[in-house]
Amino acid sequence: MAPEKPRLIYRVAVPSPLRRLFDYLPPDGDAGNLDANQPAPGFRVVIPFGKREVTGIIVKLAEDTDQAVAKLKPISVVLDTEPVIPPELLRLYLWASDYYQHPVGDALAGILPVLLRQGAPLKARTQEYWRLSTHGLGLPETALSGAKKQQQLLQLLIAHTSLTSAAIVEQGISREIIRTLHKKGLIEAFHQAVPDCNICADPKTLLAEPALHLRAEQQQVMDSLTLNGFNSYLLQGETGSGKTEIYLQAIARVLQAGKQALVLIPEINLTPQTLGRFQRRFNCEIAVLHSGLNDRQRLDAWQGARDGRVRILIGTRSAIFTPMKEAGIIIIDEEHDSSYKQQEGFRYAARDVAVMRASREQIPVILGSATPSLESLYNCERGRYQRLILNERPEGVSKPRWQLLDIRQSRLSAGFSTPLIEAIGDTLKAGNQVLVFLNRRGYAPLMLCHDCGWMAQCPNCSARMTVHMGQNRLLCHHCENQQPLPGRCPDCHSHALTFVGQGTERGEATLRELFPTIPILRVDRDTTRSKNAMANLVARIDDGEPCLLVGTQMLAKGHHFPHVTLAALLDVDGGLFSADFRATEKMGQLITQVAGRAGRGQKPGTVLIQSHLCDHPLITQLTGEGYNAFASTLLEQRRAAGLPPCNHLALLRAEAESAPDAEHFLRVARQRAEQLTPPSPALRYLGPLPSPMERRNNRYRFQLSLFADHRAELQQLLSELCPQLEKEKSARKVRWSVDVDAQDML
Repeated sequence: MAPEKPRLIYRVAVPSPLRRLFDYLPPDGDAGNLDANQPAPGFRVVIPFGKREVTGIIVKLAEDTDQAVAKLKPISVVLDTEPVIPPELLRLYLWASDYYQHPVGDALAGILPVLLRQGAPLKARTQEYWRLSTHGLGLPETALSGAKKQQQLLQLLIAHTSLTSAAIVEQGISREIIRTLHKKGLIEAFHQAVPDCNICADPKTLLAEPALHLRAEQQQVMDSLTLNGFNSYLLQGETGSGKTEIYLQAIARVLQAGKQALVLIPEINLTPQTLGRFQRRFNCEIAVLHSGLNDRQRLDAWQGARDGRVRILIGTRSAIFTPMKEAGIIIIDEEHDSSYKQQEGFRYAARDVAVMRASREQIPVILGSATPSLESLYNCERGRYQRLILNERPEGVSKPRWQLLDIRQSRLSAGFSTPLIEAIGDTLKAGNQVLVFLNRRGYAPLMLCHDCGWMAQCPNCSARMTVHMGQNRLLCHHCENQQPLPGRCPDCHSHALTFVGQGTERGEATLRELFPTIPILRVDRDTTRSKNAMANLVARIDDGEPCLLVGTQMLAKGHHFPHVTLAALLDVDGGLFSADFRATEKMGQLITQVAGRAGRGQKPGTVLIQSHLCDHPLITQLTGEGYNAFASTLLEQRRAAGLPPCNHLALLRAEAESAPDAEHFLRVARQRAEQLTPPSPALRYLGPLPSPMERRNNRYRFQLSLFADHRAELQQLLSELCPQLEKEKSARKVRWSVDVDAQDML
């Protein structure tokens, strides 16, 4: 008698805060033998989970379980006939969930498009065609001669057999005519799979416009790129030095080899500009993927990349987890940008996941920036990345001139010094454009009473309310709490209310008073909420007419404004005194990026920095010696202090309705951690301490910092600690999370 074949157990990732997989039996009626044609890892399944049914993803197959088999439930429905997630990418998902210490089911659910999470089927993309019906095929060619357009459509379909609606409309036949013949039963619609586009294989048809001629320095960089196999490159290029052309030419080589390209950008607002440049260069299908799309659009882009139809995918952070049938290269533009780190839920870093994905798929990855992160510079120092440098701007385009304006003891007009106002006026008179950088939106960051000292505090957060004059409201930028602007002080009832500091809204109002005949364009979250707002603003700027641009860091990221010859920065001193040890690095990057918007055309540019600290060593080094010297100094300071990137950091965060509950949980967490790994010079604990913003949205926030010299030791500790913390009674009173390689200490 043949031995009984082993029972198959499916280990499924379920959207849940629990850090574990759940075991299920095969669907009812399925034999469940290992040699049968069974669903595999990467398949979506509908499973009973508690009192409801949810969509999960099969992660592993096993022959045994630590649960009683009699208590296991069968899978209700198998949704797929092939893995939605390819095996290599599923392994990357699991690695990321494990490395960032996030529940695997919740991580996988957050990565998939919403419609797939809801159980929508994956279908091959089809296109609607029209053809003659059986009745239509029996008509003579002149049967509709009394109706000219109907007759024209009849003859078209006789000649071409089938045509799409778009192709018919191009012949001057309206959709109403199509509907008319359809109602008569003379034509019928059918759907046909969209054929793959092989245009990339032919260099003659791939490029819609010729590639630009590379300067000697650019050509040297191109010659250094090996695009077959895994290589990680840091492309450090001065703003305006031609990094994007390197991207485009590297992608062209990859496409010609039959591969696909994934390009990550930091902001949605950069998508139209980036997409336009890629579409002008390439004759192939290009898709975008970001949070501004609806669910259907996101799924179409995701599936197009997975099936290989989309040859270039441009996306923000989450696009790094998109499957690609023939991945050939990953490019991370502005790799230093903090928006690549997810700050809520699954706290992954897209840049670091990109490097790991490239390594696993054996493809090159290019990290590009004018101001590389200290992490990437440190990786170059350790030999993990190859550093490629572009120092030169195109011929005739010079680097901007720096000028520091010491405003100590100076009289300011709503934050603007007299020398700055004069410089703005001179630039506008010369027919050029001016960029004024103010990294605060709203009218003013503080409203106070001049008589009693009352300040407008958020009732929910440890933060002050920002004045938004256009909306006549006070707004908290952390919890979105809103209040009407008071007409008098709530405490002493005085009318002596005043505004302290300036935001972009106040800067705009001040400049309108100073330069009433000049167009002023404000660029911040408040003015770019609508779909095409940013594209319209950029189009107006590109017209080249003299104007004033006032905005936040949205203006500093990747934009090419050839007519801006003066960039003025107000209120940048705060980065020198933040509670976040990364603040100085971010300040230097931001100053350098804003400065790079000036003088990108044929006219020389000037950068003016207003500061109370013009003699600060880091300010003088950044403006005098450049970003590389500035970054080297910061890296030495981090090394001396034992801070990342020279060692490794994870934050345990907890928040609760009462401060003692959050603090108590982290005290327990520290006790458990020290029992697993006692503190030592190689692994250190700090806290628990209140977060720099202790209260946010009526919840008190604390954090416990873990510093380790070796990544493996920190990961081992966290992998043992997190399951213990899940079982702690005190965990029921708090929301807690782990932030590995934390980028934001606030």
